[in-house]
Parts: sequence; structure tokens; C-alpha cells
Amino acid sequence: MSFRVGVDIGGTFIDFCLWDEAAAELHSLKVLTTPATPGAELLRGLELLEERHGVRPEAITSFVHGTTVGINTVIQRKGARLAMLTTAGFEDVVELARLRMPEAYSLFSRRGAPLVSRDCVFGVGGRVLADGSVEAPLDAEGVRRAARAAQARGVDGIVIALLNAYRNPEQEEAAAALVAEAAPGLFVFRSTEVWPVIREYERTTTALINGYVHPKVRDYLDNLIGGLRARGVPAEPLVTKSNGGVMSAAQGRRDCVSMVLSGTASGVIGAAYLARQAGLDRVITLDIGGTSADVALVIDGEPQFGLGEKIGDLPLYIPSVSVTSIGEGGGSIAWVDEFGVLKVGPESAGSDPGPACYGRGGTRPTITDAFAACGFLGQHELAYGALRPDAALARAAIDTVARPMGLSTEAAAEAIIRIAVSSMYVEVNKLVARSGVDPRDFTLLTFGGAGPMLGCFLARELEMRRVMVPARPGVVSALGGLVADLRNDFIRTLFCTLSGAEAVRLAEAAAALERQGLAWLREEQRFDGPARASWFADMRYHGQSFEIEVALPADALRDGDVGALAEAFHRAHEARYDFCDRQAPVQLVNLRLVMAGSPSRPAMQPLRAGIGDAVAERNLRVFFDGGWHEVPLYRRAALAPGQRLAGPCVVAQDDTTSCIPPGFHAHVDAMGNLILDLMAE
Repeated sequence: MSFRVGVDIGGTFIDFCLWDEAAAELHSLKVLTTPATPGAELLRGLELLEERHGVRPEAITSFVHGTTVGINTVIQRKGARLAMLTTAGFEDVVELARLRMPEAYSLFSRRGAPLVSRDCVFGVGGRVLADGSVEAPLDAEGVRRAARAAQARGVDGIVIALLNAYRNPEQEEAAAALVAEAAPGLFVFRSTEVWPVIREYERTTTALINGYVHPKVRDYLDNLIGGLRARGVPAEPLVTKSNGGVMSAAQGRRDCVSMVLSGTASGVIGAAYLARQAGLDRVITLDIGGTSADVALVIDGEPQFGLGEKIGDLPLYIPSVSVTSIGEGGGSIAWVDEFGVLKVGPESAGSDPGPACYGRGGTRPTITDAFAACGFLGQHELAYGALRPDAALARAAIDTVARPMGLSTEAAAEAIIRIAVSSMYVEVNKLVARSGVDPRDFTLLTFGGAGPMLGCFLARELEMRRVMVPARPGVVSALGGLVADLRNDFIRTLFCTLSGAEAVRLAEAAAALERQGLAWLREEQRFDGPARASWFADMRYHGQSFEIEVALPADALRDGDVGALAEAFHRAHEARYDFCDRQAPVQLVNLRLVMAGSPSRPAMQPLRAGIGDAVAERNLRVFFDGGWHEVPLYRRAALAPGQRLAGPCVVAQDDTTSCIPPGFHAHVDAMGNLILDLMAE
């Protein structure tokens, strides 16, 4: 027997998704996180997999792990103490950043503090010009002095980001060798090994994030690798990446920035996989865990990607699955401000103590408590029997905000739910407006422990006509690791105007990137299956300040067909801005290769159809839309493909609860997904 295991750690639970290759069956599990002893929940989960499903450690042939260690390190500002070496005269590049404020219309808007303090930034002599030629040699003694001074300040590592190094990295490479010689106890990262692109601020800040999270990520992955080996797991662990792929944990020890958005990206990958199986090509994913709600677009079955995703208050300039995070998770705390206004989040109760209804010592009201106080939760166990919500404790917590506002417990609970939904409504509208799409043309795919609780209420406000709840919504992010590709991005800044004179240069650059990508896939990742290369470029009209990403035809790139490449840009520009100028010269700034290989994926088979309509287990008394109602409770395990039910109702299962308001009619599809359609009034 052999098993594949996907794991995702959230703010409240660690999720396990298990694929039994011999039986072709999928199993899942949730374990409460242990903030005081990180990693203990992982070992506990492996013990439970063995107890409940007979998964011996030596039978685990694949282990894929999504983690929030990187992003939490940045958000909490608990990373490494860094020094930075830069070209003399450019010491203020991080403070200057870009002339854009985070909130353009706020008089109090402030940029986030840099990850390296100004007294730890050292300028060194030497100069590479924009064409890659060397105007002045590197000041070797200056580098040694800076390294010793940084070490004396007690830093953990040094990031080297020299001017125009993307054109010629030789001075960065020489500086790294000198630092290793002068201060051997410090780790060193070069900007060109992290993300070698034009624009000093973007390249520098990306390298700084990589160095900032490196010690935490390295130690975490070392413990992961050691813990799995100690338990006898033979599989080399893989980690999910911000770009929706996976890589070896060993590579993740240095390529830390690539896994900063590890957990959120794998959720979107898992959701896209389930959407394709269900035949849905336009989906808005809604992943609600204990801390946040994450929203993303899936178009034509593929997640959308972007640059400049926000990590706390810092931008991340590597390709990432585009995810909008909202501080409205199931554990988000409700509170009353000094003006008597009810607010929800962004503070979360997490797993310790967790929502009040969990009975683990929490007393402050959360979104989960609001659903328990309204009767949706409390009649059944959650998290595979790990806990049973206590409605009485939830009501007591809700009363702490209900009394100051003169509201009943139920009215305050429903107000909390409505505020959470309204916050999500605003952020989803921002997302679809930026992307130029109409949410009414999409299906809302809800997952995470709290996604199905809130999904239908949000869809109703957005006027979305369809909602999908996967068969195992609580562990979709863990599933994402099992179905993700081995994937990596390779980039080269060319900064050329498309013309016949550049055809050979383009073809040579593409060939070099392809050799680099294949070497990564075959040698570093040890993958011998089919390789898949996808080409993209950052392009603009001559004179424009910003680029758009354009998918390029591989044949045109390899053949140096600059006319076809320019036409791809014109079409992309017209699709985004509704105009193009085919007479204007086109510049190609960055050429990017995405090299991917697809390991075998779980081959889930259609389920046996049921007979007749769904049968309710019993009725519940729940509060919604301003009053109490008797509604049926269905058990998800008892629902079979083809069976139908209608809202208002509640569907309970091991990993979540689906709350379905009036107006929705549901059926179970062949893969066990719950498809809910909002009927026109």
C-alpha cells in the first residue's frame, strides 16, 4: 500500500488530505493547531492517520506541505536582523521606495517600515552601468569593512543588492564571496539569485523579504525534514509555493520568498482543480479559515497570477497566485468601538483560546460564535470530533457586545454576520473591478472551515446565481498540495524594442532560459516526466511607464518572429484597455519562463447516484433575516449524487457546516459537490 499526504496549517486547524493510491480513495482530517509547540500538531496528525486509516509512515510516498511561517514572520515582524550592501550613493533605495501611498485618500497613510534599518545599510564602491559594462571596479576592501561592521552590529545575515546587477551580476557574486570570507557566521543572499529583474526597489525589497524570513523558514523546514525522518517517512517533503506549484523542502531553505504565500496559493490551486472536475470554468474562490477570508479568480479553469501582492504592508515582486485577503475569518473577534459602532476583526481568537463556543477559554465573541448563537452550530461535532460548539457559551460572548448596543443576543449575532459579509462584499467588488469581470457570471466556490457558513449569504448580496460547496471543503488547501505541479519561474530582463534586429537575441535568451528551467526540473527536482514550458513577457508601448503581462506563443519566440510577439501584445493591450496602436513601437522589458511538470494526481471517480430527494435528519430552530425559523438539518455523508434539497436548511459534515438561506435550491453532482442555485424571485 502507498499513500500521498497533503498538509496545510491554518490559524486554527492543521488540515490533512490523504490519497490512498491502492484503494483510489480520498480521506481527510483536521487537528487543532498548537501555537505554543509548533510542529506537534503535525506529528499528532500523522498518529491519527495511522490510527484511523492504517497509514504506516513507511507507506507515505509523497508528502506536500503548505505553511504560513513565511507570511506570519513578515506580518508579525519577527524575522532576521539584516544588513544590506548596495552601490555607494544608493543607500536610501528602500526608504524612497515608490512615490505611491498605500491609501491615496488618507492624510494618515504611512508606508510600512523597511525590513533593514538605515544604520545597517552600507554603500560600497563600484559601478555597473545599465548596459552591463563596468564603469568602476568593486571596492573589495570596502566590502570587507562593511561585512565586519554589520557583524559588529549583531545582524544575522546580509543582503547584497547592487545597481544594475540584473544586467551583470559579477560584482554581486564577488561581494558575496568577500562577505563569506570576512564574516563567515552570516548568511548571504544576492538580489540576482532571488529575482534578477530591472528596477532597484522591486529587486531589492524582494531579496530583503527572502533574507528576512530565511532563519525561520530554514529552521522550520529542517525540523519538518527531521521529524518526518524520525517517524520513518521515506518521502522527501515538498512545499507549496506562492506561484501555485511545489518544490522540494531542501530548495525552500534558500528560496524562501517563493513560499511566502504558500498556504493561500495552494487553496486556490485545490479549488481550481475541483472546479475543473465539476465543469466550471469561471469561479470566484472564497477560502475562510479561522483568521482571514481569501478571495481569488479562476478563469477558464486556471487561477489568475500577478506581481506586487501585499505581504502585510510590503509588496512582493514575484509571480504569485493573486489572492485578496480580508481580516474576516471564523475566529475574527467582534467589538464595539468608542463611538458605539460594532466592528468585526481583524483580530482573531485563533486556536488558543479560539471562539468562545469551542469551550477552550475564549470569552470574546467571534463570527463562529454568531452562527452558534443563531442556532446554525451546536447540534453536531466539528473537526472530525475534535470539538462540539456550545451555543450557551457563544450567547454569553455575544451578550458582551449586544448589551452596550441595546440589542438582543440574536440581533447582535446576525449583525456580526452581516458586517462580515459586507466587508467581503466590498473586497470582492474591488477584485472584480480591477479584473474587469462581473461576479454574476461566476460561481462562488466556498471552502475552508468557515467558507460554507458564509458563502451563500455573500453570494446573495453579490447577486451571484450559483454556489459550489466541495465534498470536503475544510481541506481544499491540503488537497491543493496533492494536485499542484512542480513549477518554477525563470526571468531575464532584456529591455529591447521589438524589431528584426532583436530576433536573434530573443531566440538566444529563450533558449538559455529553457535550458535553465529544464535543469531545475530534471536535476534539482528529479522529475523525469513530460516538461511543460509557458512563456510570458512584461511589455509596453515605447514611452509608457508600466508594463502588462502578455502570454507569448512559444514558436514565435523560438523563431524570433517579432511581428507575432508584437501582435500578442497589441491584443492583450486592447483586451485590457479597449484600444491598441499597431503602428507604435513595442518594448519587451522582462522575458519569463514558467517551467512545470505534472506529477500523477488523485483520480477521483464519480460516485454512485442516490434515490429520491435528500432526507433530513431532524429540524433545527435557527435565527436569520430577523426571526426564528424551523429548518431541516441534513448530514452531508448521507447525501448522494442526484439528490436535491432546498433552503433554508443546514448541512453538517465533519469539517464544516453549510448554512443555506431561503431562495437556494441545491443538488449533489456526480463528484459529491453541493451545487446551490439562487432562484429568481
